[in-house]
Amino acid sequence: MERSTIVRVHEGLHARPATRFVKLAKSFESEVEIIKDGKSASAKSAVKLMLLAVKENDEVTIRTRGADEIEAVEALVGYLENPLAGLAEEQAPAEPDAAAAAGVTLNVEPTKPVAFEEEVSGALKGVAASEGYAVGAAFAHFPPEIKPERRTLSVGDINAELARFAEAVEAVQVRMNASLASDTLSANDRGIIAALRDIAADDELRDEVVATINTGSDAVTSVIGAAAKIAAQFGQVDDPYLNARADDVHAVGRQICLALLGQADLSLDDIPEGAILIAEDIGAWDLARAPLKRIGGIVCGHGGATSHIAIIARAHGIPAVLGMGAQVHELAKAREIALDGHRGHVVADPDGAVLDRFRARIDDAAREREALKAFRDTTPRRADGMVIEVAANIGSLEEIDAAREAGAMGVGLFRTELLFMRHMHLPSEDMQAETYAALAKAFAPHPVIVRTLDIGGDKPISGIEFPLEENPFLGWRGIRMCLDRPDIFKPQLRALLRAAVHGNVKVMLPMVADVSEVRATRVLIETCKSELAAEKMAYGEFQLGVMIETPAAVLIAPALAKEVAFFSIGTNDLTQYIMAADRLNPTVAKLNDVTNVAVMSAIEMTARAGVSAGIMVGMCGEAAGRPDLIPEFLRMGLTELSMSPASIQRAKKRIAELGA
Repeated sequence: MERSTIVRVHEGLHARPATRFVKLAKSFESEVEIIKDGKSASAKSAVKLMLLAVKENDEVTIRTRGADEIEAVEALVGYLENPLAGLAEEQAPAEPDAAAAAGVTLNVEPTKPVAFEEEVSGALKGVAASEGYAVGAAFAHFPPEIKPERRTLSVGDINAELARFAEAVEAVQVRMNASLASDTLSANDRGIIAALRDIAADDELRDEVVATINTGSDAVTSVIGAAAKIAAQFGQVDDPYLNARADDVHAVGRQICLALLGQADLSLDDIPEGAILIAEDIGAWDLARAPLKRIGGIVCGHGGATSHIAIIARAHGIPAVLGMGAQVHELAKAREIALDGHRGHVVADPDGAVLDRFRARIDDAAREREALKAFRDTTPRRADGMVIEVAANIGSLEEIDAAREAGAMGVGLFRTELLFMRHMHLPSEDMQAETYAALAKAFAPHPVIVRTLDIGGDKPISGIEFPLEENPFLGWRGIRMCLDRPDIFKPQLRALLRAAVHGNVKVMLPMVADVSEVRATRVLIETCKSELAAEKMAYGEFQLGVMIETPAAVLIAPALAKEVAFFSIGTNDLTQYIMAADRLNPTVAKLNDVTNVAVMSAIEMTARAGVSAGIMVGMCGEAAGRPDLIPEFLRMGLTELSMSPASIQRAKKRIAELGA
């Protein structure tokens, strides 16, 4: 069976989404191939899949053959058409807070990061991989190179060598699994280690090593050769992210060789507080397990801005300059290092003037962080005393801690589709009720606004068959699909009513374009209440609102305001629909500008209708967190702004300044 589709996975099938895709493919008995530009690869091999270099917006074909081929092709195509595929289990809300704690520079105003305008005397240049400034003692980390043994095996020794190799791979996987079980890893680091573990067990690497051992070569030599061959293939792909995977293959090969030799790698456990780590290369697994809070900065000979080293450094707010080449050996002799992660400059043993400049930048960053941190528990008000709720947009219970730590005054958008997408079957009413109740209790007494299922053909889920549509963004989605499928919608409404006993649950309907959709939902809600009462099951009342994201909703806002308790403006889709420009299409990206007069006029029309009717008007699109636009939104009458947790303290500061 074959089916073609356009890949919507954000940034394509790079390491972690590829890992998830392979795991899904392996859950089916059928043989599965993925075909791109006439080239095919097994969908059950992470290495082969990544080498195919499947990017976002590429056209691919899934070919399946076997007993469950229909289910396999549907599930895999659904994954490829989901922009959040591979990310649902590793939402990154904790990263901004980790970055703040670790020392990354935050900009209070929406300006570009500050870097030295003039050249620094004696600075070496590398790749700016993670922003920030650092000064610290140099900590050289240069593990000895593992060299091929170049032993020739007798025929009688081959099976024993194959068994030795298999044991080494298993040992590496056991160590990586132990790392994955650690409570100290962030979701981001856990995803990287999982991808490395899959490379270690991948058929491509294993088959290459086994074939070489069978010719009479020892396991260490075979692993080094196989890793070099596969890494070279990644290096030839015309994609910087996939080029960076060559480093991952070498790192995995090194770990397997160490296991074969019964050796342990040099540890980073002894790195002093605030030291600058200097290395030829650092395996992502080693770095993820290192005492990251003690590392002041990272300088590497290898790696680039898309390498896993860079991703880990950015996630933890560690300034990093990579791709230094042979220059890194000069730095290894230094006593002290000054590092500019904005421009990729590194200075060995800086003089007093350079140190003063770097320390001034570090002090500025610290003051910015402290200034923002002071607004964590602020209740921002307009000049007239009206409280402005600054809430969080989240999609899972795992994001609660980061939102609370940032000072969120509740949840302005809880995306329930992630709850549906991360399971192979539709979540039960009980599971949903437990999730919504946990959300409500976590933020009480602040309100939590739960958006009902916003699923369409662009992001399908198991259990709902969507028709093929020319433009799923304009098709059977959101409230339209839910009203047509009461078997799906009613369990969600019942679960929300059950969670509403906690007193702070609000419910929001997506993609509303007609008043009749709100009225039809109210009829279903009353039916659900009657059923729950008959079953003697406790439930509460919730306020019902609508998400304003279609031009139709803007134009009928006065009528909608008479039917609902609140509006929440979804600027992401509203901008897309008003400008008739697909927000996933880079060729029309410049049209997706919320500041366009047409979009801003639509926001003001909505606000005017809501204020006139006396209902709350909020915003849950990305624009809600923009300090340059917040004054205008408050002028229009918005009293609730919901955003990613990373933007909350900055937004509170901006509102406080306006109300002063």
